[in-house]
Amino acid sequence: MSASAHGTTSAPPHESAHEAGHGTLRGYVTGFVLSVILTAIPFWLVIGHVLDSAGWTAAIILILGVIQIIVHTFYFLHMNSKSEGGWNMMAMIFTVVLVVITLSGSLWIMYHLETNMMPPSPQEMRQMP
Repeated sequence: MSASAHGTTSAPPHESAHEAGHGTLRGYVTGFVLSVILTAIPFWLVIGHVLDSAGWTAAIILILGVIQIIVHTFYFLHMNSKSEGGWNMMAMIFTVVLVVITLSGSLWIMYHLETNMMPPSPQEMRQMP
């Protein structure tokens, strides 16, 4: 008996609808070039002492890091709204929301603990009644 007699085909119909597209050479090269640029800029900022403010340098490095995560997600992991019927992107958004909530909550708690629980400085002690 042949495979068609059993009613089966070479590929199940659900695979083609949910299969993520694989990248092209152009896409991989574009992702690689963007990754190299997004890695080189923070090195240049730190090694060259381009900015006087350490806070601005850290903020720019963090922003470039987030952009690099997005580049890797789309160019190398091929996660977009079409892959796996959109569920990959929904899982990524959920993960990002949880990470943001966890990190911001942790920073908020640590700030308030430091503010409310640390002993007063010698200057504050002199100003007390």
